[in-house]
Amino acid sequence: MSIVDNKNLNPELAQNVDPDLQPTKKRIMGTLSYAASFMGGCVSIGTFSMGAGLIGALTVTQAIIAMAIGCLVIAIALAVIGECGHTYGIPFTVQLRSSFGTTGVKIPGILRGLPAIVWFGFQSWVGAGAINSCMDILFGVSNLPVVYALFTLLQVALAIKGFEGIKWLENISCVFIIAILIYMLYVVNTQFASEIGDVFSGIKGTWGMPFWAATTSFLGIYSTMIINASDYSRNATDDIKPVKAASIYTVAILPVTLFMGLIGLLVTAATGNSDPVVVFSTTMGSKFLTIVTLLFIAFAQVTTNVLNNIVPPAYVLMESFRMKWTHATVLVGVLSACVMPWKLVTDESADGLNFFTQFYSAFLGPIFAVMAVDYFILRKKKLDINDMYDKQGCFKGINWAAVIAIIFGSLCSLLVMQLSWYVSLIPTGVAYYLLMKTMPAAKSFCKGTIFER
Repeated sequence: MSIVDNKNLNPELAQNVDPDLQPTKKRIMGTLSYAASFMGGCVSIGTFSMGAGLIGALTVTQAIIAMAIGCLVIAIALAVIGECGHTYGIPFTVQLRSSFGTTGVKIPGILRGLPAIVWFGFQSWVGAGAINSCMDILFGVSNLPVVYALFTLLQVALAIKGFEGIKWLENISCVFIIAILIYMLYVVNTQFASEIGDVFSGIKGTWGMPFWAATTSFLGIYSTMIINASDYSRNATDDIKPVKAASIYTVAILPVTLFMGLIGLLVTAATGNSDPVVVFSTTMGSKFLTIVTLLFIAFAQVTTNVLNNIVPPAYVLMESFRMKWTHATVLVGVLSACVMPWKLVTDESADGLNFFTQFYSAFLGPIFAVMAVDYFILRKKKLDINDMYDKQGCFKGINWAAVIAIIFGSLCSLLVMQLSWYVSLIPTGVAYYLLMKTMPAAKSFCKGTIFER
């Protein structure tokens, strides 16, 4: 199937759509740029906390395998959802219209946007803390609230430049990120070798529920990113087909997640502190290395937040409230401060973040299932681009078949919270399929599907 670009969109429909939400005109990310964007975009301080949450439950080997499984599932899921965006050049808020309706997209949009805003606030506070520590070491100046405000403004300003700016930010950062992560893991493993050995000597580990729950935790960090995969894939060049895309995701996400998760696990085991800023600002033997590491932590938050935690909720705000890109990104920054991130970075929050991740995964897994069934099974990967952009057409309103399906799937997954994402998939997919086939209210949404009537 050929790529559908902006010239195929009815001009009358295009007049009522913000250019940023229209089918992509220019593909700007080749293989290396695309891999670099995900490598930089997945350096999440939240992964430190996920690693810290495994203390006492798994051995180091089991933790590594759990992280690897989570990453492989993420790579496959990204390729599945991103194929639509890559083929048609549409963002996820438009992709959702065929399954949820032009009004109904607000439901999955909010469920996607809220976790992103929370993580944006959390990671901005951690990054600001790293910058503040550098200022204290170098100049004896410390004012974390002011640094946090300025750091948030910087990230919003970078996001306003759009994917052209994001592309170069991620390209420049990826090599630096990997090098520093390797060094940080080396320092932790050598400096705290005896403490780490003592902690893990008494841990037998398990291959049961705690192990699979760990895979959900690491999967859950990126489960938000999965459902808006089209926001990224629509910018990838034509040669990055699904199999190649899945390979790129794996190569980019797996090593970064393993390094970050292991560092969080080992640091917390050795020091009892899950805050990497505190640990690395007090344990490095060199002032220079301390500053480099802290600046890395701050820089890593920029690469992650701009790609994963600002773009998606900004698109949701544009779709739901007809906002301009600039206004939407600024509002995301304001909302990220409203979640009070300083409450989320305490040692007591590590378990809470694990629970939060598993909880919102219970809602995002069902959304993934509905999108996959709708595009691959019901529509056989064939969309009418003008139907997708016609808010008065067949996708007008709310598709209650999709809403009921995600409610049903979420309830199923909440029964087994530790495996929330996995548990939700089959019940949601089956429910959506049957409701689309039999539900009278879904008749208009069946246009172009195997159930068209």
